[in-house]
Amino acid sequence: MPRGTLEVVLVDARGLENNDFLAKISPYAVLTVKTQEKKSTVLSGKGSNPEWNESFLFTISDDEVSELHLTIMDKDNFSADDFVGEATIPLLPAFVKGTVSPTTYNIVNKEKEFHGGVKLGLNFTPEPGFEPGKKRFGSGEHVRRALVDGNSHLMGRRTRWMERTFL
Repeated sequence: MPRGTLEVVLVDARGLENNDFLAKISPYAVLTVKTQEKKSTVLSGKGSNPEWNESFLFTISDDEVSELHLTIMDKDNFSADDFVGEATIPLLPAFVKGTVSPTTYNIVNKEKEFHGGVKLGLNFTPEPGFEPGKKRFGSGEHVRRALVDGNSHLMGRRTRWMERTFL
């Protein structure tokens, strides 16, 4: 994967399940890329259809980054915050295209049941010298074929480097 800066634009959520008995939920989002974590504003009492319109920046410096994990929580004042749902967003389209227009992704609960949707956009700015959609060092088709066919052991010490570079 490339290296650079990923901007995540958290637009809104729709149809979130309301876990609060007597009040509307106060949702917020936790966005995670590998070990980097960002939190949105808590929208007190905004209920099942919050609108954030917030941007978050992540530094992409690890070749193994492939997804953004988003968790929606309900802020509670006198008890632990409640889990509302989560989504996993693939980052490859942003790495290849540079921009992914705001798209709705399904939010699921712990049982993987649908619990609404979250809309977000992605903008990736690569480090200088990287061109979206192109491999860093040629096509690498022979390396890719060997790795996919399970013959990577024939390539010696540089196999891990080749996997990161060509796959």
